[in-house]
This record gives sequence, C-alpha cells and structure tokens, in this order.
Amino acid sequence: MPSKRDFYEILGVGRSATPEEIKKAYRKLALQYHPDRNPDNKEAEDKFKEGAEAYEALSDPTKRQRYDQYGHEGMRGTDFRSYQNVNDIFSSFGDIFGGNSIFEEMFGGTQQQQRRRETGQPGSDLRLRLKLTLEEIAGGTEKKIKVKKWKTCGTCSGSGAKPGSSKSSCPHCNGTGELRQVSRSMFGQFVNISTCAHCGGTGNVIKDQCTACEGEGREHGESTIKITVPAGVSEGNYLTLQGQGNAGRRGGPAGDIIVEFEELKHESFIRNGDDVIFNALISFPEASLGADLDVPTLTGHSKIKIEPGTLPGKMLRMKEKGIPHLNSYGRGDQLIRIQIWVPNKLSSKEKDLLKQLASCEHVIPTDEDKSKNKSFFEKMKSVFT
Repeated sequence: MPSKRDFYEILGVGRSATPEEIKKAYRKLALQYHPDRNPDNKEAEDKFKEGAEAYEALSDPTKRQRYDQYGHEGMRGTDFRSYQNVNDIFSSFGDIFGGNSIFEEMFGGTQQQQRRRETGQPGSDLRLRLKLTLEEIAGGTEKKIKVKKWKTCGTCSGSGAKPGSSKSSCPHCNGTGELRQVSRSMFGQFVNISTCAHCGGTGNVIKDQCTACEGEGREHGESTIKITVPAGVSEGNYLTLQGQGNAGRRGGPAGDIIVEFEELKHESFIRNGDDVIFNALISFPEASLGADLDVPTLTGHSKIKIEPGTLPGKMLRMKEKGIPHLNSYGRGDQLIRIQIWVPNKLSSKEKDLLKQLASCEHVIPTDEDKSKNKSFFEKMKSVFT
C-alpha cells in the first residue's frame, strides 16, 4: 500500500504545483534522504521510499488526476508501484521517463543501477576516523593505514561460482531479478515490485558454489590504503575514497571508504579558523623594556618584537603563519597573546628590587627619573629573566 500521507504534503508543494515544481521538490527530497547520504538510517530510507511514491503519482498526469479525485484509493486503478526496496526506485523511473529519469540527472542514472543488478549486490561503505596533528593539517600529509574489509574472492574472482561451474537463470524470477505481485480491486490492478531474494536481484543462480567463499564471491581480508590529506582540513571534514570499501556480493561493485578527519589537541597552539593562537609568557621587565622574542610556529621558529610598555592580553599578529585556506590560496595568521609571568617565590634581592619599584609608583617621572628607571629595569631584567 502507498503511504497514507498526502502526496502533496510529502513533496511540500501545493495542489496547483506545475510538473516542473513537483520535479524540483522531489529532487530536493531525494537528495536529502538518498541512502548514500544516510547509510543505515531506516527513517531516511522510509522517507526516500515515501517521496518516490509521491513523485510517481504526481509526475504522471493520469495518476495525478485519479489521485486528486479519489485519493490513495485512486492509485489502485493504475499501475502504481509501492516500493519495498530502494533498488526498485532506481530501476522504475526509467520506465516512467523512457530512460531519461530524474535519477540519471541526480545520481548517475538507471543504467548504473541496472549494471549493479546484473553484476551482483553492491558492497557497503566503511567509515574511518583519521587523527591529524596541527602540523599535518598545516602542511598536508599522506597516510597509509591497514583496513579490515570484505575483499573479492581470489579463487572465483568474485563470481561466487566454483571454477568451471556455470550459472543458470533464477527459477523464482525467470532471470529478471524482480518479483512482481499483482493485487486487484474495484479500481483495477495494483503492482508491487521487489528485488528477488533468491538471486539477490542478479537474475541468475549458481549451480556449484565456490568452496573458498561459499558462494559469496568475497572473503574477509586486510588492505593497505593510501589517504592523501589536503592542507587546511578541519575537524569533521571528510574524504571519500570511491570503490575502496567492502567488496560487493557475487561481483557487485565495492562500496566507498569515508574518512572523517579528527584534529588532535596541540600543546602550544589553539586553532581559530585558519588562524592559530600562541600564548607567549614574558617577564615584567621584558614587557616594560621591550624584547625580541623567539616564538614557535607551525613550520619552525620566528622572531617577534615586543614593544616597551606592552600590556598583558595584547595580541600581536604574524602574517600568514597560520593554516592554509582549504582548496584556495593564502593562509591564516599566527596571533601572539602576551601573558606576564609573575613569580610565586622571591629571593631577598628580588624583594628589594620590587620594593624600590613600589616606592616609585604614582610619581610622574622627570627625564632624569626615566633615565634612572631604565637602568633600574635593566637591573631587574638581569635578575628576573
């Protein structure tokens, strides 16, 4: 039975929607709930099937007229299809649009789906998390990792048949790979099409199974994959390695490997977009007199000038010392946040110097005082640094 929800409501269009508006609405819904974008998500799969039913009914003028007049019961008087398998959705629209289906525009076409049906069940995708240091993200890197997965059987080359054995047409579906169930009502006949469970939609059965893989056409194994990480990726970005996932059953196409990047916490830097922040700890004399500070960067070390009288919390900028912009030119900056080091233990000499400094507070210095203060701070610097 078709979905009990209103087809116009499913697609989010009004009853006066044009065929182009209906097609556009369905394209948006299909992209959102497509199985490739929502692996192992039953709710998304149900919405995907529901959208296909709504589109089939409203994209055909005759079916749409009957639906507008009789609702869901009106679909029983047509060749309306209720989808039980997502593969049936991919194959059906070629019949409706004469081979120029909406899925050819969006996902590569019914011909690709038909090839999958002929060669076997496609393999599933694999998801991996790859941990990266900030230095690896800044420079880009290449990783080689071992992955346990289904691999094509080396004995039967993926066919599932014993070498020298032949295949025969599936007696349950007569080689079509589909099972059709026809029900009748006062409005006519209702056709339900599903993938044949006996042959997996391939249309043929194996007479003598391969003993190495027991007819699966694949076996458990381990492969080393190479992952090229572009510079500038962020936490949560992912890379798809097409055709490197689990091998399909009985020669079916392999799935993909989806590599999601995880950024490791850095001991010295804090990432802010494509900028990096470094907390520089300097002494009070250095902040007062100024200094040339050697700071680490993602590619080595650089000098930065601390101006006299620098206050804690001040941010200094080093141009283009940050993270490269992903798939673009240029890179972010490195920000130096100044922090003042305050000792928690003082020697007698240090205490005396600080007492001298305290006695000078809140007094407007003369030029002669400034000269003396500079000498005083230089003396402090030699003690505290």
